[in-house]
Amino acid sequence: MSAATLTPTTPTSAGRPLPRRGFVRDTRIVLRRELAPVIRDPFSVVFGLVQPLVFLGLFGPLLAGSAGGTLGGDVWLWFVPAVLAMTTLFGTSVTGSNLQLDLSSGVHERMLVTPLSRPAQLVGRALKEMVPILAQSAVVLLVMLPFGLRPDPLGAVLTLLQLAVLGVGVGALSYTLALAVRKQEWMFWVVQQTVLFPVMLLSGMLLPLETGPAWMRAVSTVNPLRYVVDSGRAAFAGDVFSSTVAWGWVAALVTAAVGLTVGVRAMIRSTD
Repeated sequence: MSAATLTPTTPTSAGRPLPRRGFVRDTRIVLRRELAPVIRDPFSVVFGLVQPLVFLGLFGPLLAGSAGGTLGGDVWLWFVPAVLAMTTLFGTSVTGSNLQLDLSSGVHERMLVTPLSRPAQLVGRALKEMVPILAQSAVVLLVMLPFGLRPDPLGAVLTLLQLAVLGVGVGALSYTLALAVRKQEWMFWVVQQTVLFPVMLLSGMLLPLETGPAWMRAVSTVNPLRYVVDSGRAAFAGDVFSSTVAWGWVAALVTAAVGLTVGVRAMIRSTD
């Protein structure tokens, strides 16, 4: 009597081995899937332009009249980078709601049982946020050129790239929040709104922090968005290689690293 020999088997489909997938390939597949609805119906991207243009059209002139002397120089070079950062923050912080729709419809569960790796599913979703951010920011810059905005070209390009990196991190954190509160969808909006506005106001986005109380300036030093906003203003003014811009990149990269790390772990643990 001979002992049975066990040999490792390879998963097959219709008698053929399944192709080995790589992380980059999986990420690209998810990215294309997420971008398809945006390309077919770009209304959400166009609608996202309403808020920044309203701020520029209504709040900008008020800022020039009331704080122009405090800001010094060109008010648009101070305010437009802040509006671009605000667009990034608002647009990416709500992306978890898209995942909530997938959770409630069962799409997320079906995605989990596909051969696509779970980290790639999270990273692909987060990278998708770069496209509408860059498109909206480019339109805002073009609209403001006739009104006297004259940013440093290299500084403007680097600022858009920096905001895209920041958007990946914020988007990943938004997806993580959606997974964490999947049983209580309303909690997503409670946390998102509770965090969003303090982060925005403590970045000096709308008014200079230099005129604020000492405690507000102290708290703002731990706000990554403040460094990104300051970086955009310096880059637009032509100080591309300044320490301010360098700290902005550090803040954006750290936010992206933290967001992706936390998000990937949440996606790996996801069961439904």
